[in-house]
Amino acid sequence: MLLGFHGATTMTSDLETDIAVSKQAGYRALELWAAKIDRYLSGHSLADLKALLDDNGIAPMSINSIEFIAFRGDEYRLVRERCKELCAIAEAVKCPTVVVVPSPTPDRNMPWSDVVAEFVTVLRDLADIAAPHGVKLAFEFLGFGWCTVRTPRAAWEIVQAAGKNNVGIVVDCAHFFGGGGLMKELDGLDPTRIFAFHLDDLEDSPKESISDAIRLMPGLGVVPLNEICSHLSGIGYDGACSIELFRPEYWGWEPLKVAETARKAACEVLSPHFNVQ
Repeated sequence: MLLGFHGATTMTSDLETDIAVSKQAGYRALELWAAKIDRYLSGHSLADLKALLDDNGIAPMSINSIEFIAFRGDEYRLVRERCKELCAIAEAVKCPTVVVVPSPTPDRNMPWSDVVAEFVTVLRDLADIAAPHGVKLAFEFLGFGWCTVRTPRAAWEIVQAAGKNNVGIVVDCAHFFGGGGLMKELDGLDPTRIFAFHLDDLEDSPKESISDAIRLMPGLGVVPLNEICSHLSGIGYDGACSIELFRPEYWGWEPLKVAETARKAACEVLSPHFNVQ
């Protein structure tokens, strides 16, 4: 399993710092935070970004993310434009994947079939934008109560219905736990269509109050990481994994300390189940 760092874990650092500390901490890959790419490219070229990654021996795992892709009405054109932009960047730096995120529920009385139909339409369209660039789209369910798609089962149903080979899902441990996902839902996934795996933990809190801000280093919280990893390993998943922690406390640490601490914690969780690289 290729273990990578994640730009959200050092949100207040710039992209150059993320790449530098990834190398220093022993990672071989990094999930790029899209807003940091934007800031970097305001003063640099795509060739500069490619060289920066190559010179440090850091492979870009994915670009995170295009948020709230559906139920946008007239604003959907902005989603399409962002998809074109990020897929072109991904192609230029040889990044295989762009993460796409579902939207808040527009109406809690909306039938599930309507939710599926909306996301299928959107994902098919975005997949056609991504395909010429050789880029995959990783659809990430969110465990928050306001989100339209909260579990692996729901995301997988939509991805299957979309019927595009370059559309798969993200399994995020915190969202899996917060959204009430069941282990048997992981057993029903096709491991080749899991395009990203986010390793993270959570404080002991009511699921109704879970937020990104209460994420913890892997192994320090209440998320059943050992069981999640066991089920993913059991279906044959051995793809990329990144450590995605949005905790503001960690943003205040020295970035290299965050990267090193996260890698050590992640390896302890992952090593019983995967050959970590």
